[in-house]
Amino acid sequence: MDAAPADTTQELLYRIRAGDAHARERLLARYLPVLTRWAHGRLPAHSRDLTDTDDLVQATLLRALTRLDAFEYAGSGCFLGYLRHLLLNVMRNEIRRSSGHGTRVELADALSDESARSPLEAAVGVERLRRYERALATLPQRSQALLVMRIEFGLDYADIADETALSADAVRMAIRRAVAELSKAMSDDAA
Repeated sequence: MDAAPADTTQELLYRIRAGDAHARERLLARYLPVLTRWAHGRLPAHSRDLTDTDDLVQATLLRALTRLDAFEYAGSGCFLGYLRHLLLNVMRNEIRRSSGHGTRVELADALSDESARSPLEAAVGVERLRRYERALATLPQRSQALLVMRIEFGLDYADIADETALSADAVRMAIRRAVAELSKAMSDDAA
């Protein structure tokens, strides 16, 4: 996440809405590599044709920028969560497009097909991934945002601190508590 710490996502979004092209470029430079890393290997094999991860990420960022006026900043990490949600929708559309020309296929259905599993699902298992998603949804918004930034996007504590305007130590402690909450929720879900 290249942008200077003073350029928070909230500030960049405000400047983009005011017409600042430089702020738009900084926002894209901040999130393009993060989204690309997250999306890599998530699209099931049967949906990979001429479309690659970079195309999906670029489509996601373009969609986000065209809908920026409708986006409401609700705190640290919310824009990254918004991008994650948009990227999942772009992936679902790609799966539908590639599997039978208009036949509706849910992402969860595609993930349960053994031959269509992405490397991520193969590594953690479809059921564990579903338990993670269900448990994550039960956590407070702040905990969800911190865990998504750390676990899914692989951001280090300093980058999360820049995104959230917290100190790196505060981020580390908050994530430690959020992981404990997530673990408990996943255990409860398994029982």
